[in-house]
Amino acid sequence: MSDTQPKTPVWKAIANALRTDIAEGRYGPGDKLPTEAALAQRFGVNRHTVRHGLSSLIADGMIRTRRGAGAFVAATPTDYPIGKRVRFHENLIAAGRRPDKRILQIEARAATKGEAAALQLEPGSVICACHGLSLSDGHPIALFESLFPQERLPDIATALAETNSITAALKQLGVHDYTRASTRLTAVRASATQALHLAVSEGDPLLRSTGVNVDGDMVPVEYGRTHFTGDRVTLTLDP
Repeated sequence: MSDTQPKTPVWKAIANALRTDIAEGRYGPGDKLPTEAALAQRFGVNRHTVRHGLSSLIADGMIRTRRGAGAFVAATPTDYPIGKRVRFHENLIAAGRRPDKRILQIEARAATKGEAAALQLEPGSVICACHGLSLSDGHPIALFESLFPQERLPDIATALAETNSITAALKQLGVHDYTRASTRLTAVRASATQALHLAVSEGDPLLRSTGVNVDGDMVPVEYGRTHFTGDRVTLTLDP
């Protein structure tokens, strides 16, 4: 009988080495791992063996891949409460994260039938549409589209551009508080353009939140649609 211990498969040894690198902080959340070619050279194996090791880390949720971009260390999901008062900056600060927001476009356009109904407007009424990207610790976590009734808030576009904040913009226009009247959550797949902004792959799971915010008189001031990355955000429902 031989007392020789069975050898660890090479692909598993590669996965274990990368797990150690991540655990010791050589690669942090959101960091890109070396290319398959670079890892193959480091471990003295072919790229197929490296790919096998990376697949093990993907299955464990430690890394994620983006088509054409490589492999990245998975970020710890950000807790994001959804309740009566949804405030992006406050929510992320409370979760110990650094919030940031980039406004991509502000435009005036006619409301669709569904948008007009949500904002209690006549079909075809002019609305202000604000498109943007929300980030947590520098990593994109959500794409949002916020729609405002132009007639009720005629200077909303200027206020949004000046403040880069929906809460601050509404306060500037006299809406000092607003609450969430309704929220609808739906699982969807990322489109090509959404994937580009959110640094995910086309077809990756997203969670779409659709909600209406109202002022103290229960009059709608915002109708919002937000697409959250499925692996970077944990939505929690507050009473």
